[in-house]
Amino acid sequence: MNSAATKKNMKKAIPSGENIIGFSVSKIAIEVMRSTNPAMMKEIEGEFHKATSEEIDSALEKATDAFRTYKNTAGTIRAKFLRRIADNILALGDPLIERAMEESGLPKGRLEGERGRTIGQLRMFADLVEEGSWVEASIDTAIPDRQPFPKADIRKMLVPVGPVVVFTASNFPLAFSTAGGDTASALAAGNPVIVKAHESHLGTNSMVAAAIQNAAMVTNMPDGVFSSLNGTGVELGQALVKHPLTKTVAFTGSYRAGKALFDASNQREIPIPVFSEMGSINPVILFPKAVENRNEALANQYVGSVNLGVGQFCTNPGLLIGMENEHLDSFIKHLVNGFEKVTPSTMLNENVCKNYEAGRASLLEQAGVKMEGVSSDEGNNSTGRPTVASVSASDFLKNKNMQEEVFGPFTLVVKCQSEEELMEVVLNMQGQLTATLMGEDNEFTRYYQVIDELKEKAGRISFNNVPTGVEVCHSMHHGGPFPATTDSRFTSVGTGAIKRFARPLCYQNWQPSVLPLELKNENLRKIWRLINGEWTKNPIA
Repeated sequence: MNSAATKKNMKKAIPSGENIIGFSVSKIAIEVMRSTNPAMMKEIEGEFHKATSEEIDSALEKATDAFRTYKNTAGTIRAKFLRRIADNILALGDPLIERAMEESGLPKGRLEGERGRTIGQLRMFADLVEEGSWVEASIDTAIPDRQPFPKADIRKMLVPVGPVVVFTASNFPLAFSTAGGDTASALAAGNPVIVKAHESHLGTNSMVAAAIQNAAMVTNMPDGVFSSLNGTGVELGQALVKHPLTKTVAFTGSYRAGKALFDASNQREIPIPVFSEMGSINPVILFPKAVENRNEALANQYVGSVNLGVGQFCTNPGLLIGMENEHLDSFIKHLVNGFEKVTPSTMLNENVCKNYEAGRASLLEQAGVKMEGVSSDEGNNSTGRPTVASVSASDFLKNKNMQEEVFGPFTLVVKCQSEEELMEVVLNMQGQLTATLMGEDNEFTRYYQVIDELKEKAGRISFNNVPTGVEVCHSMHHGGPFPATTDSRFTSVGTGAIKRFARPLCYQNWQPSVLPLELKNENLRKIWRLINGEWTKNPIA
């Protein structure tokens, strides 16, 4: 299909309201859902039919059938599919951005950037699977005359796991959504995907899902390689996780919802992996000399970071930890001055806004917590009011409720009386996606014990930076110890995300004719392989 035809096809995708099941569409249920404009608090045009149990079964049965073919497709073929998805999303043009703005309250520039990230991720995974070394092929050749026992020919590589259910995120309607990093990495690994559309982005989901469906058909993928279902989080989510044909789940959202899915998976007759990213307060440690020398600059930097995207990032710095003295007091004053000038902005949806206000109010009521400053603009019922508070380290250590995420433009400053108290705060910290250290060069040596302990608490540690930027690249790790995620070994951002949806398979004494291409002696794909303990692209003689 040429680009003009693709664009014409994509225009028809604005939004249909049907469930996509492989190459078909379905709307069995009478009950429908509607998206709401969070800024205007009114429903948006378009009715979206809830998926029935029959449609859930159909999507997973088709995915299971598709897996038998799709798992054996070459990386070059999957790469074409992923690139076509990217092209189709771009071909949706302004209508996609406009619908996402209407459903999320996010500005045009932010969503255009997010679309670029979405397309970039798809193309990055296309490059990864086209090159092919991601499978980690390993070969130990036979030694038949070894004494006292012969050594068998043993080969190993990563293989796909089967149908993956992806739960889309509220705060990234494109990049962590229908065609986001979870979907891209699962498809790249060779797994069919069933997307659970987010209730807030039903129209955006419908458009992107149609783009993926079209890409699958145009590139001759098997029917069932992709499906998208509408429904409420609890009902549809639980049904998808508990379905016997689901093999893996990827989720981004709140601790409560992510933990519920994780628990449901472990109650199955055959438990399955659930990779839940469940939020984080992303502590920032402010070493004394940095606060003394860069007082106002640091405060301004964190005013911007905490309030970026109305604080609705999983990497939002919700905790600032420093040594109590006149310099920290001055830092807080600058921080408050900045927060007072921030205009409250529309939050993602009504529930997010209500939860922010409830979480903010609850934390401010905790013993020892002092309200330091708040935006001078009161905003309205759809906006989150930027707030900064403080607490002594001794009170913080007594109350684990202060480690709960307040999802929005909020941060808490923890004041430590000594280095020992600072270390105690770090020791008692829960698992985090990120941690940040702001200091002068000599402080990183002096406080190395703090840094060393912090390595046990976070999946990514930044020096003299802010945590809110997550680069999509090979070296990124976006994950962390529980309760930040359910498995700290894996990332949901970067090329390493593909490993969530693959498992090792060992091939012992296989006949050469039936070995996967990646494990054949000839190495026709010319990938990096570990041959008898040495990395090489050379064939086996």
